[in-house]
Amino acid sequence: MKKSGRVTWVVLVLGILVGASVMAGNVFLNGTPIDGVTNQKFKKVNVTIDARGDVYIEAKGYAVQSNDGSALPSSQPAAAINTPSRRYWLVAQESERGMAQYEVDIYINSVWFRRIRSGEDQLVEDITRNLRTGANVLHFSAQKKIPGKRKSFAIQKTLSIIIGEGNMGGNNVMIENPLIQYARNANETKNFSDDFTINVR
Repeated sequence: MKKSGRVTWVVLVLGILVGASVMAGNVFLNGTPIDGVTNQKFKKVNVTIDARGDVYIEAKGYAVQSNDGSALPSSQPAAAINTPSRRYWLVAQESERGMAQYEVDIYINSVWFRRIRSGEDQLVEDITRNLRTGANVLHFSAQKKIPGKRKSFAIQKTLSIIIGEGNMGGNNVMIENPLIQYARNANETKNFSDDFTINVR
């Protein structure tokens, strides 16, 4: 993975609205992650939903058990251990709309995340909730899509994807520490499969 020096990227957020179902976060019981748990009912609990959509359930008298049946301490700081302390963003855009003629499928830690298509609007998305602290592997699978004819043969006509640490201020996302800078261009014709490992704080 190539990593540039400390560069600040400023990206205009184009009124992107994400539905509540897309923004759904992780679920924690007394600080322990319980994603995927079903058919449970909790009484007399306090529920907090943070800015990322993570749900924290505080329930006295309840404890999460490990696979061998032993109870984990309710004070275990699992959420703090697994949840990044920084915010991470994905920005995708084309130098000239529709010219690159590539589609890129992105997988985060072997889980399909989304597809980026040539010809679409600029994308700015917070991906923090899809990451965990420590090493994360991102896989990019790029395919050339030419339904009719080639629109361009220029190396300068690119579809670029940037992933990095950043913050939102007003209507701007500022990527202060780019970790992945990926691009496919109109001159290329073959398919690509690339893996990147980033360290999430």
